[in-house]
Amino acid sequence: MLTDTELLDAYSKTVIGVVEEVGPAVVGISGIGSGLILTPDGYVLTNHHVASAAKRYEIHLRDGSILTADLVGKDPHTDLALLRANGAGLPSARLGDSGQLRVGQLVVAIGSPFGFQSTVTTGVVSAVGRTMRAQSGRTIENIIQTDAPLNPGNSGGPLVDSRSQVVGINTAIIAMAQGICFAVPSNTAQRVVSLLLRDGRVVRGYLGITGEPWTLHRRLERYYHLDQASGVRVAGLEPNGPARQSGLREGDVLVALADHPVKGVDDLQRFLTDWPVGVPAEAKVIRGTELIARTIIPTELKS
Repeated sequence: MLTDTELLDAYSKTVIGVVEEVGPAVVGISGIGSGLILTPDGYVLTNHHVASAAKRYEIHLRDGSILTADLVGKDPHTDLALLRANGAGLPSARLGDSGQLRVGQLVVAIGSPFGFQSTVTTGVVSAVGRTMRAQSGRTIENIIQTDAPLNPGNSGGPLVDSRSQVVGINTAIIAMAQGICFAVPSNTAQRVVSLLLRDGRVVRGYLGITGEPWTLHRRLERYYHLDQASGVRVAGLEPNGPARQSGLREGDVLVALADHPVKGVDDLQRFLTDWPVGVPAEAKVIRGTELIARTIIPTELKS
């Protein structure tokens, strides 16, 4: 059986190993936040709110060197942005699989809080699958909650597991709360980075609906053989939006889009992220006691 000293030493060795492997790829950005170098030729991942706050981009490496950078693209709806630093042969780290995370797992946060380069904090995964509202108002899904202490300036830095896999990008803290911090999962970041590299932006669908969660009456649920107890009630419609043009009305309860169940607002947002803009989709709604179908064509959501 290991002694307390041996256990502490093993813990320390794990953290040291993570920092030595990933730390060189963690950078400060213009004295505002942090970032992670993803490729030796200078692609840097950070937060949208960090990139938006900087007037010009300076990448501060751990060895003290400073590189200029340009914006490749940013996505306010996931609070992620991609920069391209003017450098080559840079230290880099790869995004891991956040889907393998478990509550209680050790994680290490690395960043530049208050401009202090390469600051390291540790904690555990407190929860997975959280949702958080982005500054754009859209919900970010599958957020990682951790108690690894974060401070202003940690935003955009990596959250790393004990195998030195980057599992998240630190994005937010709750003011006046202790041990409640959040990170965008690496699987989300991976998808967003690929789209930013290809298009410089992330295209999402838009219906022109203001929706709210709505519990379905059990009789309607049974009568129409719905495998769900809730939907999204249309609380408002944009005058010239796709939903109004398709014939949807305020008070309709949306239960499916293109045979994808819509149990809540998160399901609706997930569908609009994945479904191609301009491609018709059949919307199923409950109007009063009747289940009806309408064809709706999503347009592009503007930032």
